[in-house]
Amino acid sequence: MRLNKYVAHSGICSRRKATEHIKNGLVKLNGTIETNPATEIKDGDVVLFKDKIIKPSTNFVYLILNKPKNTVTTLDDDRGRKTVMDLVKNKTKERIYPVGRLDRNTTGLLLLTNDGDLAHKLSHPSHEVKKIYHVFLDKDLKQTHFDAIKRGIELEDGAVNVDKISYIKGAKNEIGIDIHIGRNRIVRRIFEHFGYVVQKLDRVYYGGLTKKDLPRSFSRHLTKREIIMLKHFGH
Repeated sequence: MRLNKYVAHSGICSRRKATEHIKNGLVKLNGTIETNPATEIKDGDVVLFKDKIIKPSTNFVYLILNKPKNTVTTLDDDRGRKTVMDLVKNKTKERIYPVGRLDRNTTGLLLLTNDGDLAHKLSHPSHEVKKIYHVFLDKDLKQTHFDAIKRGIELEDGAVNVDKISYIKGAKNEIGIDIHIGRNRIVRRIFEHFGYVVQKLDRVYYGGLTKKDLPRSFSRHLTKREIIMLKHFGH
């Protein structure tokens, strides 16, 4: 098993993040800093992350959380803010981590797991995981802006094409938006581009999962059917 995969399967972070940690010198192999993510780990090797021994888990855990506001999507926060890990700490003894991230004030669906392969797959842009957001704006969305977003717009970091956009319940300041793009703050930036302020942003769908019957701040383990669905995503 490669070192980055070994770290990811130890419930530390995704494989992409594990690669960063390794290159930044946070991982030791048999007492020596190892900066090559592709190094093969052999039986008997000892791997340390931040000077603590880690081992891959054989018990994969899959949790879905309905994230509340004022919660950061990190394992810990040096500013002492509440994290998503505080909300799931009693759900499992395994080390798990969030797949992707939601802004501190964005609410809704967040997946947490220690399955590094699944986290890598769902985070990779090529798999285009579908996400649906409920957007609350500070004012009504003009039809011209609605049509422009539907056609596709250009932001400073490239083109943005949404899969679907709709007004919700006839309210012109409540918008439903389906998107595959995973770029940072992309939904907020779409509307900020036209001068709107996103007052509330709620992710209601992620890769086939919904938050039906899951109250805010609560989490649950995925069903076997949901796990199979995610693992076959993109096949």
